[in-house]
Amino acid sequence: MNSGTPGGGPPTPLRVPCLHNPKHHEVRAHIEGQQFVWLDYEGPSDEDLAELAKIINLHPLTVEDAHHFRQRPKMEEYDGYFFMVVFGVDAGTKSGGPLLREVHLIISGDYVVTIHRRAFAPLADLRKRYGDVSVRSEQFLVYKILDAITQTFVPVLGRVDDDIDDLEEEVLNAPTTDDLQRIFSLKRDLVAMRRVITPMRDMFARNADRLAEWPGLQTDDRLYFRDLYDGLIRVSDLVDSYRDLLSGTTDMYLSTVANRQGEINRQLTIIATIFLPLTFLTGFFGQNFGSLVRWMNSEWVFYVFGLGLLVASVIGFAIYFRRKGWV
Repeated sequence: MNSGTPGGGPPTPLRVPCLHNPKHHEVRAHIEGQQFVWLDYEGPSDEDLAELAKIINLHPLTVEDAHHFRQRPKMEEYDGYFFMVVFGVDAGTKSGGPLLREVHLIISGDYVVTIHRRAFAPLADLRKRYGDVSVRSEQFLVYKILDAITQTFVPVLGRVDDDIDDLEEEVLNAPTTDDLQRIFSLKRDLVAMRRVITPMRDMFARNADRLAEWPGLQTDDRLYFRDLYDGLIRVSDLVDSYRDLLSGTTDMYLSTVANRQGEINRQLTIIATIFLPLTFLTGFFGQNFGSLVRWMNSEWVFYVFGLGLLVASVIGFAIYFRRKGWV
């Protein structure tokens, strides 16, 4: 829409209205006034999208895509605008919960439209930040919107890093089934993030220059959009690294539990081995035969053979186990 300052200088700052769930007449007034505007729709109705499609002349496929969420990241070029599906995450969602936040964007030289189902704090903060100040260019505002969405992965991954450190310490000290549940929750989070980060990274790798050169958008530094690609590469690398760490933590958990079970089995085996001769001796001398009863009538015989053999067997096994290094 704007072309920047003559002679290739820096772009002229401009004020961009940032409208949240705007009324139909507000949208029409800004579009007809040829003023670049940001229209942010949170859970729009079918009527809102139908009216928006009439005002800015959207293709029926765009309207259909704008209605349906749970899509893959993509960028499609139509006559006069781009339609994009990008993803962020909600830092307030607990591990294992519905972490992803899907945002649809319609980008033109006259407007940028964002559509999402529920409140998304990064977009709300961005509206407040740029609602009353000038921005350096239209492209810069589009970049800031995309950056605000994609940068939500960073604090969540920082939280995942801290959780992995805590899990590793707990697994080494006293592993529990709760630790295993936390590991699986973190794995689900990473799998969900990786499912959208990889296609978004590839999407910006292919289309960053196309977006920067879109007719009608005020010309600005195309490195902004390449920065989105670089940021997604870093995020993708972190996700892969944390997945490897969680796999190692899972192996550590299984190994620690197996070692503890082996230790318990060894202790039970030692106890059973000690009581085996004791059970035999008490059972043997407890038989009700006359020959056994007569020679056990003496007190010294009871202490020497009755109790002495029991004590001797326990001491003998204790010495044997110690030499074997079992105790």
